[in-house]
Amino acid sequence: MAWIANNRKGTNSSGVKVSLHVDNESYICRLRKKVGRDLILSPSVAAVIHDHEGKLLLQEKSSGEAWSLPAGGIELGESPQEAIFREVMEETGYAIRIHGILGVFGGRRFRYTYPGGDHVEYVVTLFQCKIIGGSGIPSDSETKSTQYFGRHEMPELALPYPKDDLFRPF
Repeated sequence: MAWIANNRKGTNSSGVKVSLHVDNESYICRLRKKVGRDLILSPSVAAVIHDHEGKLLLQEKSSGEAWSLPAGGIELGESPQEAIFREVMEETGYAIRIHGILGVFGGRRFRYTYPGGDHVEYVVTLFQCKIIGGSGIPSDSETKSTQYFGRHEMPELALPYPKDDLFRPF
């Protein structure tokens, strides 16, 4: 089954108006005010997007952190599909179609400490996606650049996704 984003109207696939933030502040920001930098569990999404040569799209972070897939946390009231549409658009400027789920990853190996000291353990739904439009210009300040990499030329990623899943043909 394929899903296509409808980001222009701020609605979900059923036409229901979607609010991604409560009081203009993300769920994670509100949670961090309560727990500080302690370890939290974060349901998240990530996109595997290949070009016509089979190379994988990665995001270089403005903060100098390791390269990553286009990815991010699921906000309150947001489905995983809505989250991946939003994250890919924000971080790459591309609209996508979802072709399937490659896996769900988590556990101790998916713990990460941000430069500011926030600790998180991700549970990531990994989606296989295809670009269907967009400008290719990120709309957030998290992204320094995006670039496609072949299997053997990839930089180290922030999270240890299995390469076989990242380069699985569809």
